[in-house]
Amino acid sequence: MEFFELIKRTSVRLLTFEQIKANFMRFIRFSLYSFLLLLVFSCQKSTEECQLDPKILDQDLNLQFTRLEDEFFNAKSAEDFEFLIEKYPDFAEDYLGRSLYSSPDTLISELIAIHQDSAMNVLYDSVKVHFQDLSEVEKDLENAFKYIKYYFPEFKVPKVYTFLSGFNSDLILSEDLIVIGLDYFLPPSHEFQPDLPRYMAERYDSPYIVPMIVTAISSKFNKTNPADNTMLAEMIYYGKAYHFTKAILPCTSEKYIIGYTEDEIAECYANEEYIWSHFVENELLYETNPFDITKYMGEAPFTDAISTKAPGRLGRWLGWNIVDDYQFNQDVSLVELMDNPDAEQIFRQSGYRPRNPNE
Repeated sequence: MEFFELIKRTSVRLLTFEQIKANFMRFIRFSLYSFLLLLVFSCQKSTEECQLDPKILDQDLNLQFTRLEDEFFNAKSAEDFEFLIEKYPDFAEDYLGRSLYSSPDTLISELIAIHQDSAMNVLYDSVKVHFQDLSEVEKDLENAFKYIKYYFPEFKVPKVYTFLSGFNSDLILSEDLIVIGLDYFLPPSHEFQPDLPRYMAERYDSPYIVPMIVTAISSKFNKTNPADNTMLAEMIYYGKAYHFTKAILPCTSEKYIIGYTEDEIAECYANEEYIWSHFVENELLYETNPFDITKYMGEAPFTDAISTKAPGRLGRWLGWNIVDDYQFNQDVSLVELMDNPDAEQIFRQSGYRPRNPNE
């Protein structure tokens, strides 16, 4: 199957199949050239737009960033662990689940067992090697929180802890704290890997930590209509989430936000018209069947309903483009965008039009 196979009917833009086929063949002929141009343009765009606002960065913000994996693995006795549990009560409750244990001694016994586990110690040694310095992650998080605080003054800056989860959790977020399981973010080539499909495991690398956190935080501000269970509503939800993340992290590449490779992003933009034709001609926007929605929105190595070479989660990527067009054409603020729960309105007023690589 060719990449993004077209459906042999008249498209929504009233092109004949022969015209579509001709455009597609021209794209194949010039795909490498278009791809190179796209990369050049992307680099230029990134250089021009990658300017953090000094007014936003000039805020006073107290970020508590603590590396707990060191403190816990340096503990030697039950008294040491008891001290740490009392020193970090929020972590002990929200992450370790202290109140779920019949007694503090039971939790301490489990922590000691983990501390003495040889595999956990080897994993800890790997984390120490690959995450000797987390100052860049800390600084990026601080800047991100300043941006969120600027747009949403009610945002409460959470404490941030790093830890060794034993591949039990990648990120834990609540209103008051964030726990980063550093073992999840060891390089994809590392011998220790989480129990995830390869296409997902490759997104678990240190450059993805901050974008993942910001995207998760976006849900706090992302207003939705609970009665709208269409594919379009799901597309707009994720589109708003990614738009939020890009606004908060303006210097971060799209690939770290949506988790596509650069090649996949280039292919998607080059084939956006064909992707859109598939969604419209199959009447997917107002689909409510959860199984069908998952095919285009859920985690998958590819979107097989379109092509085995098309990346998964294409509905999310398309929703991001629609939301970007809505924000640009309607000139709404980030707060106004996130406050709008009406997916249909956002779509209708976006003026969305897929980009034609041959124009």
